Amino acid sequence: MTRASHITRFLADAGWGDAARLPLAGDASARSYERLKGTKGTAILMNADPATGEQTQPFLTVADHLSAHGFSAPRILATDPALGLILMEDLGDDLLTQVCARRPGDEAALYAETARMLAALHAVPVPGWAKPYGPAQMGPMIDLFFAHHTDMPARDVTDAVTQALEATDIAPQVLILRDFHAENLLWLPDRDGAARLGLLDFQDALAGHPAYDLASLIQDARRDVSRDAANAAVFAFCDATGHDAARIEAAIATQGAQRNLRILGIFARLAGAGRTKYTPLLPRVEAHLAACLAHPAASGIARALAANGYTAR
Repeated sequence: MTRASHITRFLADAGWGDAARLPLAGDASARSYERLKGTKGTAILMNADPATGEQTQPFLTVADHLSAHGFSAPRILATDPALGLILMEDLGDDLLTQVCARRPGDEAALYAETARMLAALHAVPVPGWAKPYGPAQMGPMIDLFFAHHTDMPARDVTDAVTQALEATDIAPQVLILRDFHAENLLWLPDRDGAARLGLLDFQDALAGHPAYDLASLIQDARRDVSRDAANAAVFAFCDATGHDAARIEAAIATQGAQRNLRILGIFARLAGAGRTKYTPLLPRVEAHLAACLAHPAASGIARALAANGYTAR
């Protein structure tokens, strides 16, 4: 039986065999998505073919944790882990990036609300399945950057990144969703509190620094976040968590530097594989990296990069 036939049977068994299937934009992974429209309304099909190395269990595990604590992960309607198929609740089209484009005057308030949702998530104990993503793990994760700057000795910069992360570490670790940005967040105004932010693309969740997802939110590779919105997010986060703003801003610089170095490597790899839609995003990521390196907390990273001939633009 072909994969298409397996999918058809899966949908029929789930009661969605009569639904129209409309492709949706995917992400940087091998997963694909479709919106189903039928007599039951709408739903989303995730197609994560195990033959491509994709797995659905991490998504299901994180979704269950988030839903159990009142956060708006999509409700799971049906799943076949062996086939890599998930049928889930359709949370709609109001991505945060689109809501901000329609209502730019609300951007700061929406980002503050998102930061408060993060604070609520961090108040929940980290589940045992979440693997650590601290300085020791994060330093080597920038290797993709060096793969596209082969004349640069990786060890010097990796050591500088690890040391900067250690110097700005804050205990305890929290659950980080990692791809936490406006195109993975949906505005759900009819829900209450933290549930007003719909969550997508969280299968890579780990246990990490409280500032990691905040850095991901305000240093968005896909859209320009206004200074007012970024400041509102940091203020709301610190107000809700009690974290010192200066310590959080220093951590945003070091966490952001690591993250942006890694993204530069990922986007360069994708471009090399012919997926050039990420190439126009590189200047924004480089600008985020430059802003991080300008902070005193990331000065060691800046020196190591400069010593090896790289200056963020």
